[in-house]
Amino acid sequence: MRYGWEQLSLYALGIGAQIGELDYIYEARGPRVFPTFAVVPALTHVIACASHAGVSLDAVVHCGQSIRVLGKLPPKGSMHTRGEIVAFYDLKRLAQMVVRTSTELVEGTPVFETEWVLLLRGQGGFGGKPPQKNEMGKVLPTRVPDHRIEQKTLPEQALLYRLSGDTNPLHVDPSFAAKLGFEQGPILHGLATLGFSARALIASACGGDSDRLRFISAQFKRPVWPGDTLATEIWRTDYGCVFRTKLVESDEIVIGTAWAEITK
Repeated sequence: MRYGWEQLSLYALGIGAQIGELDYIYEARGPRVFPTFAVVPALTHVIACASHAGVSLDAVVHCGQSIRVLGKLPPKGSMHTRGEIVAFYDLKRLAQMVVRTSTELVEGTPVFETEWVLLLRGQGGFGGKPPQKNEMGKVLPTRVPDHRIEQKTLPEQALLYRLSGDTNPLHVDPSFAAKLGFEQGPILHGLATLGFSARALIASACGGDSDRLRFISAQFKRPVWPGDTLATEIWRTDYGCVFRTKLVESDEIVIGTAWAEITK
């Protein structure tokens, strides 16, 4: 994948970057790179892995995402990404597929690792093992959050985000969304919502420095519709932060079982 400031800026706008985050949008300032940009070079490889496994994308529900930053991405360059299916788990009525990707610059410098957890509808019951339970980020502190950041998504948010490569019609076509049970209309990409959460972490727990966010992991709990308002609640811990993102309008959790590693 070749990229330049245009791809970095477009991705930043897709996850809600505003004028106060000009370092991530304006080429004369780099631009800087949001760590969640890691999913952009990885996406085509995840799709290829699903296709290789004989899985129809119509049966896939993206339920979890992890991103680890290994190195600094320059404002322009070329990257190589490798994808691998690392596990299939049996959930009886569903199956779970785990895909990992690694991305490095063409000169060999590692920059990103990602892990994608995908639910496969109608694929369970094959006698496989269930996944191990993940307790990280599941239990939140009982105290008031150390940070709470509200962010308004645009009605056009999914239209912006899809230009970074995820062109699933679920996020743009009302009739397609209705066929899948979303009568309210196309939903926002889960990875766009995670990008909003990452921006909230950077603005608060990272003191505005995206280089401090080295790892983020979360589960997608409920859909978000473009135009919804997100509230990310963050608790500091010994290793970084645990967080959750809710809809202000309904108080429903849309991102949970979530944590981040932050450097000092």
